[in-house]
Amino acid sequence: MAASLQIAGIRKVYGKGDRAVEVLKRIEIDVAPGEFLILVGPSGCGKSTLLNIIAGLEEPTEGELRIAGKNVVGVAPAQRDIAMVFQSYALYPTMSVADNIGFALEMRKVPKPVRQKRIQEVAVMLQIEHLLDRRPAQLSGGQRQRVAMGRALARDPQLFLFDEPLSNLDAKLRVEMRAEIKRLHHVSGITSVYVTHDQIEAMTLGSRIAVMKDGVLQQIGTPDAIYRRPANMYVAGFIGSPTMNFITGKIQTAGDDGKFVFEGGSLDLICPAAAQATLGQRPEHIHLSADAPWRGEVVLVEPTGADTYVVVKTDVGPITVRVPPSTLIQVGEQIGLTVSSKHNNWFDTQTGLRMT
Repeated sequence: MAASLQIAGIRKVYGKGDRAVEVLKRIEIDVAPGEFLILVGPSGCGKSTLLNIIAGLEEPTEGELRIAGKNVVGVAPAQRDIAMVFQSYALYPTMSVADNIGFALEMRKVPKPVRQKRIQEVAVMLQIEHLLDRRPAQLSGGQRQRVAMGRALARDPQLFLFDEPLSNLDAKLRVEMRAEIKRLHHVSGITSVYVTHDQIEAMTLGSRIAVMKDGVLQQIGTPDAIYRRPANMYVAGFIGSPTMNFITGKIQTAGDDGKFVFEGGSLDLICPAAAQATLGQRPEHIHLSADAPWRGEVVLVEPTGADTYVVVKTDVGPITVRVPPSTLIQVGEQIGLTVSSKHNNWFDTQTGLRMT
């Protein structure tokens, strides 16, 4: 049965007095049974510290951590009924794959027939039953990561914790393992918390994403909500590749027939009632136009296969536009840019917070 997880007012402070550093600032997150939560943010934002607190490897300075309704602060990791998959595979090199998967069960004195049955079930789930007699040195990186996940799955824990498990894999393997982890979560239904700095992993894996910065939870929501309605400019710039374009200017006219004026151009848009604002637009929502009055110079054309990204130098800075791969455009060309009101993201220029 999948367990719920409540992170209630968790703070973590290292050091004392003038040397005290607060790395987690009253984090509040409720994770529903069976949910796949992603903790995402840059290095040093506190996401791994929070995961270690959930695992019991560190204790919070303040706050409660409840698994299945029980406060586990002060409870030893072995008593929390969790399983963790690390960036390093941490496999026993002298043991076979089968023995690595079943090690935790052996330590719990699970009878051998029951243990062997569970090892086989997990191996089938991970599609590694043909590898059970091999040792870790005989496996590829992706196979080793599958074994590490199998060792965690064999325990049938209440919580599954992932600490950047794909960081050591090459690009192709990361894509394959992302799909594998998503499939495993669908099959097992175990409540999972996954730490990553990779926003692509966050968008493709999570049922919800918690974006962190400097120990503060910036926004939590579904991948679609985070992408389409970021709570602030930090989230807007962190989630999405290429990043969101930002245009800072003045609202000359507010309302449905509004006018947004900025250095080197203006746009007729639905505008908020504010004197100044920053408009955020994803690359797919800005379009090239031969005769649009807002213009710039093409400085980079970057084909990626399915799409092409065009970077246009304007008076407000570089603007990235996503275009079909068949688009014929050259570096040095002067081109116009257009924006509709369908996908506006308006932010307060001073605070960075979303306005509408």
